[in-house]
Amino acid sequence: MSKNTSNNKISASTQNFLDISEIKENTVVLKDGTLRAVLLASSINFALKSEDEQNAVVDSYIRFLNNLSFTLQIVIQSRELDIESYLEYLRTKEKEQTNKLLKLQTSEYINYIRELTSLGKIMNKRFYIIIPYNALSDKKKNFISQLGEAFRPATGIKLKEKTFLRYQEMLDRRIDSVASGLEAMGISIIRLDTQSLIELYYRTYNPETSRNQNLGEIDKMRVES
Repeated sequence: MSKNTSNNKISASTQNFLDISEIKENTVVLKDGTLRAVLLASSINFALKSEDEQNAVVDSYIRFLNNLSFTLQIVIQSRELDIESYLEYLRTKEKEQTNKLLKLQTSEYINYIRELTSLGKIMNKRFYIIIPYNALSDKKKNFISQLGEAFRPATGIKLKEKTFLRYQEMLDRRIDSVASGLEAMGISIIRLDTQSLIELYYRTYNPETSRNQNLGEIDKMRVES
């Protein structure tokens, strides 16, 4: 009993230090009342492009940075590639296969994938762009102030729905500006929806647990406030 109580206290204490207040309508609302949108960006193989193409990409990136009137964050996340779902898909296809030769080839391919992944970890990289919106002008803070805030539990600010929609409209304009700039370089952009945002933070804060326990659909969850 005492052990469970202690664990609950630790969990509650940890949650107090997270900056996220809620996630809704494809937007992350932080406890300070600011908003965040997360974009998933594709990659380009810069090395395989010709010199003219490389120069065009660099010029487009310079123009993109010069046109920004706000700060943004680029996050590269490396994770071990999970191929279990792919192997399960192949096993299903193997069972459905009526041609004996194709059935044998599918089985050999499954074994090849297993041996390949057993030789070493195959990493998967994803590129995220975090776009913020703060209704108030960002004030520059010195290192001591930032360090103090890092160890201080965040206090929550509840946004009214009307205020949230107004802020979100301004955030959408920033998203359009970033998307157009990156698409000029041949980079595809997808905005993470509410379900994808929750899964992203769930896997980020629970890397070990998320491997064995998938997150269900948010519409089927029951959350107690």
